[in-house]
Amino acid sequence: MSYRNCRHVPRGHDHAEMCHSESDPMSCAFFEARAALERGEVPIGAVIVRDGAIVSRAGNQTLRDKDPTAHAEVLAIRRACRAEDSERLTGCDIYVTLEPCAMCAAAISFARLRRLYFAAPDPKGGGVEHGPRFFAQPTCHHVPEIYAGLRASEAAAMLTAFFMARR
Repeated sequence: MSYRNCRHVPRGHDHAEMCHSESDPMSCAFFEARAALERGEVPIGAVIVRDGAIVSRAGNQTLRDKDPTAHAEVLAIRRACRAEDSERLTGCDIYVTLEPCAMCAAAISFARLRRLYFAAPDPKGGGVEHGPRFFAQPTCHHVPEIYAGLRASEAAAMLTAFFMARR
């Protein structure tokens, strides 16, 4: 797995922390979530991998871009599609620190991502195991393999701390 396309290291972090395990894309997703947190964004990160190599990565940037669709998953998908020169990401996997919302679940389906790995569930805004359960709808044309709960407590703690600080 290659982390050579790591483009940004937030203040107080270094590449060693970000890339402590080259076999763990979820660590990279958490790094992107922490970078989003430092920008004042909801701390969610996403990484797309093909054949063990990172194709793209992103953290939420809805505030920075003034764009409600600038979720980590959508940004990572857009970047991966450009990198792959295709609107389909067949054979790629996505790692996300929070259960995707319905919009992001739809983007994952439309991009034909092979597998979805996510950390924490999102009972209020999730669209995979909660809420509209996008992949269970008869109109959904592609359903990825879904693996939930990877480092869920770590993601939940980061999100809880973020929202507690804002209240």
